[in-house]
Amino acid sequence: MDPLYELLAPYFDHPEAPSSHLPPPTANNTQTATYLTRLSTLSLSDLATTEPASLLQSAQSHLRNLQALSKRSHKAVIESSTHLSNLSSLLPSLGSQAQELQDDLPQLESAATIFANKYDRSTENAVLDRRKKAMLLSRNVDRVSDILDLPGLLSSTVAAAQSSSATSASASSTSYASALDLHAHIKRLNGMYPQSLLVGGISKQAEAEIENLTSILITSLQSPSLKLAGAIRTISWLRRVAPDLADDNYGQGKSQATSTKSLALSSSAGSTESAFGSIFLVCRLHTFHNTLRALEPLRDLADQETTRRKQGTFAKLLKQQVSASALGSQSERYLKRYVEIFREWSFGIVTMYKGIFPSGLPAPESTGTKVGESVHAASSLPPQLASFTLHLVDMLTDTLREYLPNITDKSARESLLTQVLYCAGSLGRLGADFGMMVALLEDDMKAAIAEIGAVGNTDVDGQTDGLPEWENVMKKHRVQASRLEVLSRDVGKGRKASTGVVSPGAVAAS
Repeated sequence: MDPLYELLAPYFDHPEAPSSHLPPPTANNTQTATYLTRLSTLSLSDLATTEPASLLQSAQSHLRNLQALSKRSHKAVIESSTHLSNLSSLLPSLGSQAQELQDDLPQLESAATIFANKYDRSTENAVLDRRKKAMLLSRNVDRVSDILDLPGLLSSTVAAAQSSSATSASASSTSYASALDLHAHIKRLNGMYPQSLLVGGISKQAEAEIENLTSILITSLQSPSLKLAGAIRTISWLRRVAPDLADDNYGQGKSQATSTKSLALSSSAGSTESAFGSIFLVCRLHTFHNTLRALEPLRDLADQETTRRKQGTFAKLLKQQVSASALGSQSERYLKRYVEIFREWSFGIVTMYKGIFPSGLPAPESTGTKVGESVHAASSLPPQLASFTLHLVDMLTDTLREYLPNITDKSARESLLTQVLYCAGSLGRLGADFGMMVALLEDDMKAAIAEIGAVGNTDVDGQTDGLPEWENVMKKHRVQASRLEVLSRDVGKGRKASTGVVSPGAVAAS
């Protein structure tokens, strides 16, 4: 094949050759060697006739294939050509970036090592703990939402109890029970999770709502229309809502110093009901004072008479032949109304207290008292009630001592003192008789009455009966009381008095 190649080589660069624009084939080319081998197998006639046609056909076929390829893949060929032209600039850039990546690999490896050590589950990690808590919160968001709703639910229950307390006892009881159940549930949660800030905050809000409920119950004890059943129900709820009040030792600490008068109080009177009893008495006393405020117009008129008496105006009016019954009329009206309200409220408060706190009353002593031994009536009362009744008596005594000297008419004074004795008898049936306080008022009135024309047992009209005024009033009161006792005994036996039966309330009002 070498001689054949050498024979044909001069014609490779011939201008008339169809492939003169292409580089000449080399002798070592496999395709060239294959074609020369094929030429050596052809005869001279084939070389002259069929081979040129075969070459032309092959050239046309290759041309059509190239045209079809260029039509089908010209975009890819153009892009490849473009990329190939940019390859000279991309390769240096790729090399520099590869070098930068190689330089950054140690830093990347160290950062990966730090990250792996930071988020390693085998060691304590604050970030992982925070994420675990966040995931735990996400899984239990419904339970947490229910816990967060507890203070609002308790607040609405307390509001419902406050609104229903004035309308329906059963509805208010249901609201109170629901509030206590919610508070007990919150306390149980606080005991189970004492370290939880969330539960601690909810517990504080619940305690504030319970304090609000306690204030509502205490305020209900100040209602002017409070009845025994409602008071018992309120105190029972107060025991459940605020059991810490039962730890108060006020009754034990104050049992020896209730008043300036010495009392023989039993040691068994200090009971666990002292705090609730004190609260009840304070609330009722507040309502009592509010009721007495309605008498302020009458008291203002009585104060004017007191001012005129102290200025000596009463003596001047008596010298001008002014009737004694006309002096002190405003004070008389005020004191009558004051004693009426005092009698009603004092008897009602003490009776209600004994009905609410029967366990706080002292047990009756088995041994009787000897003849001549003086036992104070208040010794049968618990310490709180004894102090309360003494305070009421002091209120009444101060009021009488202030305004009774304004009344110059003896019959009007006797009527008022009789009304006071009936009031003392009412409390006396409950163990708090203060009838002897009338005798103490006599000494206080002597000086004031003497200034306006009556000294000792002589009234302003110059009439005298030979007895102190208080003793005369006591005797008349005993006579009337004995008559009422006889009438009541006759009524009890079914007899009919010919003169008619007079009730004790009617005689007291007279």
